[in-house]
Amino acid sequence: MKQQITTLAVAILFFLCAGNTQAQDEGFLYGKVTTIDGKSFTGALRWGKEEAYWTDMFNASKERNNNLNYLSREEMDDLEEHYRRRNGNSYHWGEFLNIRWSNDDYDNKHQHQFVCQFGEIKVIRPTGRQRAEIMLQNGQKFDVDGEGYNDVASDVKVIDAEIGEIKLDWSRIETVEFSDAPAKIANKFGEPLYGTLETYGGTFTGFIQWDHDERVSTDKLDGDSEDGDVSIEFGNLKSIERDGFRSRVVLNSGRAMDLRGSNDVNSENRGIIVTNDKIGRVDIPWREFKKVSFSKVAEKPKAYSSFKSQKELNASVKTTSGETLSGKIIFDLDEEYDYEVLQGKDDDIEYIIPFKYISKIVPRNYDNSDVTLKNGEKIMLGEGQDVSDMNTGVLVFKDKNRPIYIMWKDIEEISFN
Repeated sequence: MKQQITTLAVAILFFLCAGNTQAQDEGFLYGKVTTIDGKSFTGALRWGKEEAYWTDMFNASKERNNNLNYLSREEMDDLEEHYRRRNGNSYHWGEFLNIRWSNDDYDNKHQHQFVCQFGEIKVIRPTGRQRAEIMLQNGQKFDVDGEGYNDVASDVKVIDAEIGEIKLDWSRIETVEFSDAPAKIANKFGEPLYGTLETYGGTFTGFIQWDHDERVSTDKLDGDSEDGDVSIEFGNLKSIERDGFRSRVVLNSGRAMDLRGSNDVNSENRGIIVTNDKIGRVDIPWREFKKVSFSKVAEKPKAYSSFKSQKELNASVKTTSGETLSGKIIFDLDEEYDYEVLQGKDDDIEYIIPFKYISKIVPRNYDNSDVTLKNGEKIMLGEGQDVSDMNTGVLVFKDKNRPIYIMWKDIEEISFN
């Protein structure tokens, strides 16, 4: 009887593990690309040489932001005065309007980013060399500009079931329509890179993007060894450890070598990104990096279906005078939805956190805020507009048409519903 129970337990465990393995492919980008002459290609997608997962970020800039229209002349004057004090007497309100709010100004477009995870998007329709219309899963549409970003005007790779891999130029694309990825994709770009990354400030576990670029097992790590140049698939790597101006690389077999001479293995590395479903996205610069140890995926990748809902931000805002206002909010006169992101740094490590993961924000001083996540973790972030007194404040819609404006200096805490 005991043997039968043991056999049954092993069978159940095998079934559960197999099910988890089968479901891992649901985290990959998947959909149909239709060309301007009506041809279509369906399968796993990769954006240029980079994005391959639903949790990867799509970056562009918003074409317009009309939220300044909600401010009275007096509120605009107060905001101007704050920025004048923050930036010195040489600061002019006209510069503020042009740099931060003019829909036609190049710098403004970079101040008002459109950032979301690919999973939030239903359709991307190119409308120009550097422009696109984005429709989210909830039907909401945006016109975005891609100048200065590489996600608009990018080539799109598709592994079509019949013809294999094809790379489509942006100018040939009519639409990209995203859809649920199968639990098991027969033809894909590789397996996810997953592991634990050690820094001088702690450790992070999740999906790995190396040098802001390589993120699947078939991508390659380049470097110079004492015997010659090598290019090693990430799927063959057990660990990478920084060692001065080079890296110590250990393969799955235990074989080790020292590599140098490439931005994959030296200080020219653009950074290592770790993504997980607790924090969002953490970008670790090379100077903070110690070691990464690759392992089997220990969490289920987020499937496309888990991004179905895009909601307006709702919160209670407590002011320094003790008043509490609740309702829909616009954060930093810009972010209005829970799929948008808050950015800030803990020392040199940058956090990019979707608002849907955030429970509370408490300003601490001119440059830092405490950010509490919904999983209970608390992080002090600074050096970014979202979390410092460069934040332009919050609009609270107690009335749908007449929001109340609160400057950042007057906010004690924001608690998201």
